[in-house]
Amino acid sequence: MKQITILFLLIVQSTIAQNSLFNQVEAKNIGPTIMSGRVVDLAVNPKNTTEFYVAYATGGLWYTNNNGTSFSPVMDSAETVNCGSVTVDWNSGTIWVGTGEVNASRSSYAGVGVLKSSDKGKTWENLGLKDSHHISRIWVNPSNLNEIVVAAVGHLYTTNKERGIYKSTDGGKTWKQTLFVAEDAGIIDLAVSKNNPKIMFAASWQKDRKAWHFDGDGEKSGIYKSEDGGTSWKLVSTKESGFPANEDVGRIGLALFNENVIYAVVDNQNKRPNSKVDKPKDANEALFQTEVIGCELYKSEDGGKSWKRTHEKHVDDMYYTYGYYFANISLDTNNQNRVYIGGVPLLFSEDGGKTFTAISKENVHADHHVTWINPENPNHIINGNDGGLNISYDNGAHWIKCNNEAVGQLYAVNVDYQENYNVYGGLQDNGVWFGNSDYEKSVAWHQEGKYPYQEIIGGDGMQIQIDSRNTNVVFTGYQFGNYYRINQKEGKFDFISPKASKEEKPYRFNWQTPILLSSHNQDILYMGSNFLHRSMNQGETWEKISEDLTNGAKEGNVAFGTLTTISESNFQFGLLYTGSDDGKIHVSKDGGVSWQLISGNLPQNLWVSRVVASSHKKERVYATLNGYRSDIFESYVFVSEDYGKNWTAISDGLTQAVNVIVEDTENENILYVGTDNSLFISLDKGITWQDFSIGMPNVAVHDAVIQNKAKELIVGTHGRSIYKMDVSKVQALSVDVLNKTLYLFDLNDRIKSERWGSRGYAWGEVAEPTQKIWFYTNIDGIVAISITNEAGMIVYKETVEAKKGLNTFTYDYSVSNKSAEEWNKKDKKIKIKLAENKKFYLPVGKYKVTVSKDKHLSIKSFEVNAPKK
Repeated sequence: MKQITILFLLIVQSTIAQNSLFNQVEAKNIGPTIMSGRVVDLAVNPKNTTEFYVAYATGGLWYTNNNGTSFSPVMDSAETVNCGSVTVDWNSGTIWVGTGEVNASRSSYAGVGVLKSSDKGKTWENLGLKDSHHISRIWVNPSNLNEIVVAAVGHLYTTNKERGIYKSTDGGKTWKQTLFVAEDAGIIDLAVSKNNPKIMFAASWQKDRKAWHFDGDGEKSGIYKSEDGGTSWKLVSTKESGFPANEDVGRIGLALFNENVIYAVVDNQNKRPNSKVDKPKDANEALFQTEVIGCELYKSEDGGKSWKRTHEKHVDDMYYTYGYYFANISLDTNNQNRVYIGGVPLLFSEDGGKTFTAISKENVHADHHVTWINPENPNHIINGNDGGLNISYDNGAHWIKCNNEAVGQLYAVNVDYQENYNVYGGLQDNGVWFGNSDYEKSVAWHQEGKYPYQEIIGGDGMQIQIDSRNTNVVFTGYQFGNYYRINQKEGKFDFISPKASKEEKPYRFNWQTPILLSSHNQDILYMGSNFLHRSMNQGETWEKISEDLTNGAKEGNVAFGTLTTISESNFQFGLLYTGSDDGKIHVSKDGGVSWQLISGNLPQNLWVSRVVASSHKKERVYATLNGYRSDIFESYVFVSEDYGKNWTAISDGLTQAVNVIVEDTENENILYVGTDNSLFISLDKGITWQDFSIGMPNVAVHDAVIQNKAKELIVGTHGRSIYKMDVSKVQALSVDVLNKTLYLFDLNDRIKSERWGSRGYAWGEVAEPTQKIWFYTNIDGIVAISITNEAGMIVYKETVEAKKGLNTFTYDYSVSNKSAEEWNKKDKKIKIKLAENKKFYLPVGKYKVTVSKDKHLSIKSFEVNAPKK
């Protein structure tokens, strides 16, 4: 399979966006905000520490000048919001972002190189290094902004040459690779002496991530030094230096006190003496093994020639076995003995790393990735972690939580069917939450005492199913198949995941284990390991209803050969489909008695991100494959009209790896697809695609679901929380409507209020009614809109510039002054009064709205009704 470059894909996506029929169908963000997402870097103004930028792994760059009370996104116009690092020249306001997160997690997305903004984020310029994918550090010489040094980690899942240290002396127009370690070892950190910028230290990191195995260490991991501003480099972490130098050296983080005193925190994957290496019982337990040495802190006082470990005892419960996720170290610039290191907890040492104290508190999330120490006040700390941003002014004794923007990283979303329905979401390392779909961002909850979203369970929040008969009963859980039946009203948490018998090998559960309540009977629950399991009593007991539906176990330290997606046809109980992480798709037409492999003619060995049985035709099924875990970014979307015997590709024109496909519940021609960079729609069953992400940045879309009654599409993004889109007008775009020159959609009636145009109280806002008038046109041009009363008199008219596609015009129920005077003269029964805001409003009555262009017109009616007495 040919690997398409990210840049080309983004250019194609931009073209699709320009041609979209849906430029006025805007996605509305409905939170949540309080749990935030993973912070990867900070840039703080040294002259005004209330002003800083925060870089989120998949949520973009945000700016505050009020100490984190509020933030503004400054990267939403860029070609990606995936961040690895940020550097700011505060004198000129210039921003450099190294794109692509470097934490090497399961959802660390690739970037597009180095981005630069000279206008504080309004526009962005790509400076190159696009194939580096993940950039850990950018250093810009404050005395010469044309001198730039970049640390590039390289591809996450494959080897490549565009990694190492790159230097530019012309502002990024050209680059020279000055340090290349190996095709599987990039540069994870860069530290530069403030007093002498000729002195630099760089940390290389050898790693090999696959979907089934992550080897996060190697003998090519080490520390390099440059004495000429990054032009040449020399390895200083030799075996003779005292620093670990063998095949088990993992990720390294660096901090310079001065050009002689350097600290290095390292993930030492060497086994502890006398450690037990018993194989863990399951994948989740494997995360917390402790037989490796783990976190270690080393110090050099001679410019990197020799190193000594600062502590005698192990730094327990810091990294566990996933030290690849951490390398956070910071120093008090005035006291070399005050050291901060971040892992699962945030630790502080005031004796040069001999002993440590945990300083993260109850309102500070675990997993710490960046810590800034104020040079003028070392008790002032800003910390970025998996749950967002925290600030302390007393060295961690107390913290402010600054999560007020929607940058959550959703894995999965779902909805219930209450009248005023709720939205549910599973978030990266932030559990499962639910809240009302009408959520509006507000800090009123500070006063009211309850945040509108509530947590259901912790961990890495995964898939959610809600009992349609009793919405208090929710099935959800956390990573690697740990699922519960939760009765929220009764406060019951029952663990329900199936367990292998003593005679069987342990079941293999995916990080995002699929579950499904049967649409035919809400007592029937399906769950996928490497087998498909079915419970007839909501998880009390289980039976296996399949053989192993994968290629089998694969040697590695990550659960693989697992099911990733389950679907059951609404037409027939027991018409089941499964997809696996190793590319297998199966169908059963008899409730699991027999299974057929139906993916033989599809691209092989790709992650099956979705298999979806059609709700419009029994024989129809959709499948999406995802290759990003092999650094393949092409789109793979297929449809079959015969239960998967034959497949047709329907991804032409799409860009980026595909995570989800949703078939519209009303209109069988409409499909929605979420990719690693955006949301798309098709009106012709996938023959052509258009952008469907107005109001959203270029963010990964992980999941989506339609709430049928409300006719709203709920979109779960991995970086910008949840969006809601009214798709009622979209669903009405039948072939007949699409062929019309003009089509006006149905209008809502309204109850008249005497308060229209007035203030409820002296300092309140004016009450102004509005109605969105939606129409479709198949050509660009000026469209006339007029409103007539029952007597045929035109009481309002307007012209709007319409674009091909869906258009909207907001009408405020007002009547022109001239029309009001004429109306009052002709009809003595009606007295239209001037409102407080100097507008006349429609009286009670029946009205017609006409949209017209040339000889084409469309007419619909609405009423203004009298209020009930």
